Amino acid sequence: MNEITVGIIALALLLLLFATGIELGFAMALVGFVGFAYLNGFHPAMQLIARDIYDVITNYGYTVFPLFILMGQIGFNAGIAVRLYDAAYKFVGHIPGGLAMATVIGATGFKTICGSSAATAATFASVAVPEMDRYGYDRRLSTGIVATVGSLGCIIPPSVVLIIFGILTEQSIGQLFLAGIIPGLIIAIFFLGIIYVWVKINPKIAPMSERSTWKARIHSLPEVFWIILVFLLVIGGIMQGFFTPTEAGAVGTFAVLVLAVAKRSINFTGYVKSVKEALRTAGMILMLITGSVILGHLIAVSNIPQKTADWVVALPLNRYLIMIMICIIYEIGGSFIDDLAFMILATPIFYPAVQKLGFNPIWFGIVIGVVVMIGVVIPPVAVCVFVVKNITKEPIGRIYKGVAPFLISLIVVWGLLFVFPQLALWLPSVFYK
Repeated sequence: MNEITVGIIALALLLLLFATGIELGFAMALVGFVGFAYLNGFHPAMQLIARDIYDVITNYGYTVFPLFILMGQIGFNAGIAVRLYDAAYKFVGHIPGGLAMATVIGATGFKTICGSSAATAATFASVAVPEMDRYGYDRRLSTGIVATVGSLGCIIPPSVVLIIFGILTEQSIGQLFLAGIIPGLIIAIFFLGIIYVWVKINPKIAPMSERSTWKARIHSLPEVFWIILVFLLVIGGIMQGFFTPTEAGAVGTFAVLVLAVAKRSINFTGYVKSVKEALRTAGMILMLITGSVILGHLIAVSNIPQKTADWVVALPLNRYLIMIMICIIYEIGGSFIDDLAFMILATPIFYPAVQKLGFNPIWFGIVIGVVVMIGVVIPPVAVCVFVVKNITKEPIGRIYKGVAPFLISLIVVWGLLFVFPQLALWLPSVFYK
């Protein structure tokens, strides 16, 4: 068999292994090793896998994962999300659908220190849904918005998705972080608009709550101020070149820890729990990357990326139609395995084609980030929906009904990125001249 045939068989075998439930990182490593050994021999394959594992584990740049994840876990266990939600509630709680709007605002704020979609969905499923239950909110609205706001972590910095994309494509993580801010905020604003319109059409789904006093509102503002300060410290430090993304993760984690200790909202047990959770998640991501690196060598020697790029570029179609096709492939692939894992698998294959088509890599990263946002809330593999279901015990069909209206926002912003690429590229062009 020639190299391309071996590569295609390997990818087909990989999909079968995914269906068995084997860990995705191990599946990619196994297929990559066996395929490389078939083409180049057993001993070169053994040397390859040893070198790849060592290179990933000892790579200084990859320490960005546990640092940013630890920052989010400390914020989660310190109750920062709860206080942000409370502050947002005091300002918008009396508006029709105000509690749901407070969830969007609070989650958007929390995303600035937490890059995990599942952690955000879990936090607000525990905090916001019971509060909305108390005021008689329809569970379709309450669970739907909680599941959907978790997806904001895919593009609002510090996003794990954008960090991984930057590493896979050797693009600036700082530029990707900046590129995700405006689209992320637009999506959040669209979420607010959908809530308002939905409640106006059917007021019964979100009864009015009481108006907070201005004294209570002002008293809640320090919580918002400190989080904004941490966000500006982390993102501003990267933009100004004061520190690298890895150093920014360390600075941000330390700042959140100091804030939590100063407010006495976390103890040593909570800190240890945060470290364990961060290490568990970071270990999973590093295993995915290790597997993708090993598989990537097989894909490289099989010439699949080059052949794919040549074939895609030769298609008698407009380049934007080709890009839409690529996005659909990401979405379909993410419907069968974890969206993040499929992104790690597919990006090395399609990225050369994207470059040949002349698209900006930073723009492509944000487009794929929005595609992943859609993937984490649509069936069958919808991580955020499953998290909310496990916490609220609500039937999964009802949660999907609540998610559906908010998908409009994600699809619209995805389309706007094609029409107005500067939504993603303007901030990087300003700060990275």
